[in-house]
Amino acid sequence: MKLKNDFITQEIDDTQFLVPLGHASFNGIVRSNETAAFIVDCLKEETTPERIVDAMCAQYSAPRDVIAADVDRILGKLRGIHALEE
Repeated sequence: MKLKNDFITQEIDDTQFLVPLGHASFNGIVRSNETAAFIVDCLKEETTPERIVDAMCAQYSAPRDVIAADVDRILGKLRGIHALEE
């Protein structure tokens, strides 16, 4: 899975924004918290949910099941706006 080329990210004052380009089906801007920004950054290259969880476990000191639930929730939201190539 990967972030579609129809979306770009922009950093403004330590906040990541996910912005659709003109031909994306989603019409809006997504402001990411730190967790979502980390996941979106992972999705800039081909990856899997398991690799994202592994990367987050290496970066953060939270239980793996909590991280996995966060990853699933964010991926669900990204699917909802058609931002993922799967």
